[in-house]
Amino acid sequence: MRYTAFAIFAGLFVSYCSSSPAADLKLQKGDHICLVGNALGERMQVQNEWETLLQTRFPELELVVRNLCFPGDEPYTRIRSKNFGSPDSHLTHSQASVVMYFFGYNESFAGAQGVDQFKAQLSKLVKETLANDYGKGNPQVVLVSPIAFEGSDDPNLSDGKKQNENLALYTEAISSVAKENDVVFVDLFQPTQALFDSTDERLTLNGFHLNHDGYAKLAPVLDTSLFGDKLTKPVNPDLKAEIDRKNFHWFHRYRAVNGFSIYGDRGKAGSDGTYNNTDVMERERAILDEMTANRDARVWAVAAGRPVPKVVDDSNTLPFITPKTNVGTPGDKNAKAGKLGTLNYLPAAEQIKLFDLAEGYQIQLIASEEQFPELSNPVALNFDSKGRLWVATMKSYPHWKPKSPMNDKLLIFEDNDGDYAADVCKVFAENLHQPTGFELGHGGAYVSRQPDIWFMKDTDGDDKADIVNRHLIGFDSADSHHGIAAFEWGPGGNLYFQEGTFKFSAVESPYGVRRLAEGGVWKYNPRTERLNVHCSFAFANPWGYCYDKWGQDFIGDASPGNAYWAAPITGHIEFPNKHPGGSQHRRVAEMSGGDPKYKFPTFYPKRIRPLAGCAIVSSRHFPDQMQGNFLVTNVIGERAILNHKVSESETGSGFVGEEQEMLLSCRDGNFRPVDLQFAPDGSLYIVDWHNALIGHLQHNLRDPSRDHSHGRIWRVTHKDRPLLEPAKIDGAEIGELLELLKSPEDRTRYRSRRELAQRDSSQVIAELDRWLAGLDTSDPNVEHQRMEALWMYQTHNQVPTELLDQMLASKNHRARAASVRLVSQMMHAIPDHAERIQTAIHDDNPTVRLEAVRAVSFMSGDEAIEMALGVLEHDMDDYLQYTLDETMRQLEQ
Repeated sequence: MRYTAFAIFAGLFVSYCSSSPAADLKLQKGDHICLVGNALGERMQVQNEWETLLQTRFPELELVVRNLCFPGDEPYTRIRSKNFGSPDSHLTHSQASVVMYFFGYNESFAGAQGVDQFKAQLSKLVKETLANDYGKGNPQVVLVSPIAFEGSDDPNLSDGKKQNENLALYTEAISSVAKENDVVFVDLFQPTQALFDSTDERLTLNGFHLNHDGYAKLAPVLDTSLFGDKLTKPVNPDLKAEIDRKNFHWFHRYRAVNGFSIYGDRGKAGSDGTYNNTDVMERERAILDEMTANRDARVWAVAAGRPVPKVVDDSNTLPFITPKTNVGTPGDKNAKAGKLGTLNYLPAAEQIKLFDLAEGYQIQLIASEEQFPELSNPVALNFDSKGRLWVATMKSYPHWKPKSPMNDKLLIFEDNDGDYAADVCKVFAENLHQPTGFELGHGGAYVSRQPDIWFMKDTDGDDKADIVNRHLIGFDSADSHHGIAAFEWGPGGNLYFQEGTFKFSAVESPYGVRRLAEGGVWKYNPRTERLNVHCSFAFANPWGYCYDKWGQDFIGDASPGNAYWAAPITGHIEFPNKHPGGSQHRRVAEMSGGDPKYKFPTFYPKRIRPLAGCAIVSSRHFPDQMQGNFLVTNVIGERAILNHKVSESETGSGFVGEEQEMLLSCRDGNFRPVDLQFAPDGSLYIVDWHNALIGHLQHNLRDPSRDHSHGRIWRVTHKDRPLLEPAKIDGAEIGELLELLKSPEDRTRYRSRRELAQRDSSQVIAELDRWLAGLDTSDPNVEHQRMEALWMYQTHNQVPTELLDQMLASKNHRARAASVRLVSQMMHAIPDHAERIQTAIHDDNPTVRLEAVRAVSFMSGDEAIEMALGVLEHDMDDYLQYTLDETMRQLEQ
C-alpha cells in the first residue's frame, strides 16, 4: 500500500471535523452556482462527475453551473490578462446565487506562519461576497477545503508529508472562517486522505491534481458533504455527456484564447471600416453564452428523464458578424510593407521553382495539402524514434469559430518507398485546439492544446492516441499565436516550452504555484513533477529555443526578430519581477522592475524580423564550415532561412554571432517557414505555414482571406555530400543507445537521450555505470561523453558526486560551465551545492563565472550575497555585470 500519513493528522481534525456535520446546502429553483478558486475546482469543468450527480439529485431545480476557477488563484491573488474583468464582473455576468470557493492549496505553501493572513483574507472575501447582489439577491457561500496530497513511495516524487501537514492547518482555517461567517463548509481533506490510504490505485496525476478516477471518487464525497445524504437515484449515462458539451462551450467563452484581441488593447485592431476585433469576437462570445444556455436546457431535460433531439438546436442565437477583408484594398499597408503573399496560391510544383538556395544545396517537397488535405496550417514538426515525421496543424487558427468543428490535428507521415516524400499520413490525435507546439517523450506526446498541455499516448500500436490526459493547466489564453510553443528537451531531462506577452499564467505544482506574466520560458520535469519558470523576460513572442552541444541555450523572439544567449536572463527572479531588456520591457517595467529604457543585447546584430523557429547546425551531411551555425526562419521580411556563424566571445563571457549567406529564400510570398529540424539522415526539414496572411494585428481575426487549407513540408539536402545512416533508436538496447551519445550529431544524441529517459531507471543507471567506466580516456571527445553521462544521471534524477566534481574540475571550460548549470538545476539533490558554486565563482573562465553567479540566484541569505559579490574580484563584462545585478536584485528582495 502506498505511504500515507493519515494517523499523523488524525488528531488535527478533532477540533473541527468531529463537530462539523454535513453542510446541508439549500438550493432553490433557478439557482446559479459559480465555482471560484484554484485548479481543484477548475478541473471540474472537464471532469464533470460532480455536476452530473448534482443535476441528478435536483432535476426539477433547473440549476445553472458556471466554472470561474483559474489554477493558481488565491482569495486576492488572481492574475489575469488586461481587461479580463474583475471577479465580481464575472459573477454578475453569471448571476451567481451560490458561490463555491476552492482555496487553501496554493496558500498552504506559506506554512503555519501564513495561516492568520489566509484566514483574514478569506473571511474578508466571504463577507464581501455575502454583501453583494450578482443579479439574484445575496448569494449563499460554500467554502470547500483542499484535498489531501497523495504521497508516493517513488523516490522521484514527494511523499506528501510536509504538504499534508500544511493542508491540515489550512483546512482547519477554512472551517474556522466558515463557522465565524455562518457559511457552508465542506471538508475534502480528511475523506481524500482516507481514500488515498485505502487503495493502491493512483488517484492523482501528480500528487495534488486528481485524475479521471480520482474525480469519479471525489464526486459522491462532495455531493454527500453538501447535501447530507447519499444520492440513491440512478444516474442517466447520457447526462454527463450533455454536461461535458455545455461546459465545453462555456470554457471557450470564459477562457477565449484571444482575449487580448477581444477585450484587450488589440480589440481595436482588425477594422474593416465598420467592425473591429472586439465587435466581431464579442458577438461570438455572446453566441457562446446562448449556446451554453441551450445546453443547460438539455441538461435539465436529460436529468429529468425527458427525451432530447440528437442535434442541438442553436438556431436561436445571434448571427455572426462577418467583416470585409482588408486584403487588396487601395493603399494596403500590409502589401506595401511586404507582409502579404498572394491569394492566388501556387501548386507546390510551381512554388519549388521559386526557391533560391545557397550553392550546393537542393530542396524537395515532402508533403503538401495537395496529397494530404489534413496538412492545413502546419506549425511544428518532430521526428520519433522510428525516424517518422510528426507535424502539428492549426486549421482553426487564429480562433476556433462556434458552431464549427474544433479539429486541429497531430499527424504522422511515413515514407514507404525510400524516396523521402511522404506516402502515408496518419492522424495520431484530432479534435485538438491550437496546438502551437509539441514534443515526443515518455512513450507519448506532450501537446499544446490551448491553453493547456495534454499528454497523449498510443497503447495498442495503431498510431492513434487512446490515452489523453489534461496534464498541465494554468497557462493563460490571451493570445493564440503567443501560445505554448518551441518544446525542447534539455540535456538533463527537463522539458522547456515558451509563451508570449500579454499572458498571465499560474501553474500549480507539488512545491507551490509558479507564476509568469508577459512572456517567458517554462521548465518541467515529468519524472519529478517539478515545474519552474526558466526565463522571465519581457519577450514579445518567443518561438525559438535550442542549445549547443554543451547545453548553452539560445532563445529566438519572433516578433522583433531578436536572438539571445539565454544564460544571463535565466537566473531566478521572483514574480512579478522580470529580467529587464526585452522588446516589451518598456511597456511592462512598472510591473516587472528594471530600467524601462534598457535593452538586453542580442548575440548577433539583427538585420530583419521576424524570427520563428531556430536550430543549430550539427550534421555531417552539411559542410564543415556550417557546423555550429545558428539557423532561424524568417516568415515575413525575406521568407528565408537565415544563417549565422556562432563563436565564443574573445573579450568576455558568452557568444557572438555573425550573419552569413542565407541558406535559402523563396520568391513565393506565401512561403512562411515557421519551424525546422534536422532529420535522422542529416537533412533539414522545414515547415511551411503557407498563407497569404500572417499575424494577429494586421487583419481581423475573422478576415475571410485567412487561409485554412494550405501547408507544406520541405527538405533541404546538399548535392555533393552523403546522407547519414539513420541511427537505430526504436527497439535498441540500452547499451546501444548510450553508444549513440558519442555521435557527432546533436539530434542523434537528443533522440537517444529522449529514448533513454523513458526506459527503466535502474536498468539505465546500471548500464550507464558500465558505459562510463569503459570510456576511452584517449578519445579527444571523452570530456563531452562524460558530460553526456552526467546529463543522463540527471535525467534519471541522480547526481553522482564523484563524476560531478570531476566535470567541475575539467580542463575544458565548456564542461565546467555545463556542470555548474546542472548544479543550479539539482540543488535539491546536492546538499553541499554552495561549496561547488563558491569555487566556480572564482573560475578562470568568464562564462563559468557567469553560470556560477546565475546559480546563486536560486539561493538565499547573506552568505549567498557575499558569494555572488566575490565575482567582482575578477574581470567583469556586460553579460557578467547584468547577471550579477539581477542576482543581487533577487537576493535583496
